[in-house]
Amino acid sequence: MKLLTEFTDYKSLEIITEQVEGKPTTYRVKGPFLQAEVRNRNGRVYSGEVLQREVKIFNEQKIATKRAMGELDHPPTPSVNLERVSHLIESLYMDGNNGIGVAKLLDTPCGRIAKSLVDEGVSLGVSTRGVGSLDGAHVNKDYKLITVDLVADPSAPNAFVDGILENREFIIENDRIVEVAIQHLEKDIAQKADSSSVLKAVVQFLDEVRCGWSLNR
Repeated sequence: MKLLTEFTDYKSLEIITEQVEGKPTTYRVKGPFLQAEVRNRNGRVYSGEVLQREVKIFNEQKIATKRAMGELDHPPTPSVNLERVSHLIESLYMDGNNGIGVAKLLDTPCGRIAKSLVDEGVSLGVSTRGVGSLDGAHVNKDYKLITVDLVADPSAPNAFVDGILENREFIIENDRIVEVAIQHLEKDIAQKADSSSVLKAVVQFLDEVRCGWSLNR
């Protein structure tokens, strides 16, 4: 499956601030986080059935347990890096074909950067991060929503996303997302007993990783 990221219109987002005496200002981002049944700016279409299912799972497994964290800008993998967490998604629900969400900016290094951007008048955007396969322009039913990230300029990273992030392939195994290169290495080593063959398998693995790394430079 591919890593799929979709930007929403940053102009539709609302920044909500709340000031309580003696406490730091609270910042929240509210608006459409995802959309179904329309061709998005990447030319893809998500079915309402798939997004309804994923929003329900996201609420049950992540929001309810306060693990619905997102990062400031997209990383090149589906995993959420705790060092780069900037916000906690507090709610996400489908309103027709729109997924409306609320995210609280956290007092983390990246969260403070996001707050500073807001204070300086920067328009923040949001972008979903998930994995799934494609049938032409349509996203298949194997799609899995990972999280929603914050982006400072939803229009600028398009070439980066299309050319780098979505070029890598992943599989889901026992609810874990694993990069295909690692699976190739494990399979090759299991099938080869002598040291020279194992070395060749490791070299092949490094070539695959190097290819992904060079794309991320």
